[in-house]
Amino acid sequence: MKRISVLLLLMGLMACQGPEPRKPVKVNSGSFIKESVERNKKLLAFEEQLIQEIIQKDSLHTYIPTSDGSWYYYDLKNEVATYTPQTDDLVRFTYSLSNFNNDTIYSAQDIGLQSYKVDKQDLFPGLRSSLKLLKESEKATFLFPSSLAYGYLGDQNKIGVNVPLKASITVIAIEKNNNTE
Repeated sequence: MKRISVLLLLMGLMACQGPEPRKPVKVNSGSFIKESVERNKKLLAFEEQLIQEIIQKDSLHTYIPTSDGSWYYYDLKNEVATYTPQTDDLVRFTYSLSNFNNDTIYSAQDIGLQSYKVDKQDLFPGLRSSLKLLKESEKATFLFPSSLAYGYLGDQNKIGVNVPLKASITVIAIEKNNNTE
């Protein structure tokens, strides 16, 4: 009887121990992130090289670099206007998209006239920043690396993964925001 009591007491004491934490099955070293960063750097360098080759072959236009990594030239420049779109302005514009081989992906007729409230609506990054550079009645052609276009997702339709784009953008009108907050 004493043996059974001692055995039950020992079993009771062992059962009262706290839960033992589980050990992780896999330890993340961060190598996936590092590999992804390296892949993206190589892709960007390759696309920048493509853009530079296009610029060198095009002797008809003078390309202007932007601060975000795209390049553009004016098809039609408005020398009179001085105002460029600011936050909350409404911009009416058209644009077409093609790849770097000049194959049309979306024509201006496919896309139609667009209205965009600056910095308040979602456009792909290159288009969003490009509209801020153009004045009313100006038309320019932009070369975007894929990171400024639709990136690694594409547009889920005609634009694939990591496709650099050429965009021809025409600003039709700019309505200034008169609300001062």
